[in-house]
Amino acid sequence: MAKFTLLKTEGSARRGVFETVHGTIQTPVFMNVGTSAAIRGGVSTADLYELGCQVELSNTYHLHIRPGDRLIHDMGGIRRFFNWDRPVLTDSGGFQVFSLAKLRKITEEGVTFNSHIDGKRIFMGPEESMAIQSNLASTIAMAFDECVANPAEYRYAKASCDRTYRWLVRCRAELTRLNSLPETINKNQLLFGINQGCTYEDLRIDHMKRIAELDLDGYAIGGLAVGETAEEMYAIIEAVEPHAPKDRPRYLMGVGTPQNIVEAVYRGVDFFDCVMPSRNARHGNLFTWEGKLTILNERYKTDPNPISPSCQCPTCRRYSRAYIRHLLKVNEMLGMRLCVLHNLYFYNELMAKIREALDNGEYEAFYRRYVNLLASRADD
Repeated sequence: MAKFTLLKTEGSARRGVFETVHGTIQTPVFMNVGTSAAIRGGVSTADLYELGCQVELSNTYHLHIRPGDRLIHDMGGIRRFFNWDRPVLTDSGGFQVFSLAKLRKITEEGVTFNSHIDGKRIFMGPEESMAIQSNLASTIAMAFDECVANPAEYRYAKASCDRTYRWLVRCRAELTRLNSLPETINKNQLLFGINQGCTYEDLRIDHMKRIAELDLDGYAIGGLAVGETAEEMYAIIEAVEPHAPKDRPRYLMGVGTPQNIVEAVYRGVDFFDCVMPSRNARHGNLFTWEGKLTILNERYKTDPNPISPSCQCPTCRRYSRAYIRHLLKVNEMLGMRLCVLHNLYFYNELMAKIREALDNGEYEAFYRRYVNLLASRADD
């Protein structure tokens, strides 16, 4: 069992430390998403250290398909494979099964689906997901679950919750078995369970109560940011938070914007991940302390200033808005790389400033100052 220490709270917001076999994580934390063991945009692990990344996140589904989890196991595990000595979390593959597969069949055993790459039939259930993640040897493995898009019929959402709970029990048993095997690389692999229930507060609360009894290493809130409004998402967090174990980290999966993160920390969330900073960056949409900025705008054509005057990222220390805009306009890969570096630095700095505010008992003031500013347009 890893050790999560809650250092202090301010309202529902939490400041903690999560000690793992691969290093200590300061929370709240944003995990930088490298789906296929690399962050899109030409970002290396050497860059991640400079950007302040604490945890890298990779995906079970994608790595199982390419290059194959057995290959990564034989290379010494994912951390050795892409030369990273800090913690790694692997998503279970459940979200990708339900979002990418055009054809799938759900049974009690698991899900049969077609690969989005070559159409090959694949079966994945709790045991298969745990086996793949054990081969990857990540620090934290996520339980296999069903992610249901919102809005969903109540009856189906309830049946899905019940099945996800039964799958979680199987995940726990299988990971315990795998961690005991001599060929297992990381025998201290952790397991986070995932709370589901769509936007139905009663289902969410009941499901969290049930999975909390399983004494897991951490608890995620899944199935949000998949069709519901931000207000509905915040309401679900508020409903679920009192029933999540206080001495374990809480992880809001796939979220989100800087504003979403500030709001969710305010409501008691510790871990975040999202492809947004890198995906937006590759299209010239950048985040700054002055608000959002679209670098492709004509107004930046001859602008000698950095993306943000208050930013100390590698990009802002060296390059102008005009140059970065030019690179993107001529489809030069360097432009995407510089923008991704900036956005990832911003997200990691955002979390560092959130932790600092909590350390100083000033998160309420931080929240009031930035919750709307970060969602505004710096271009205006």
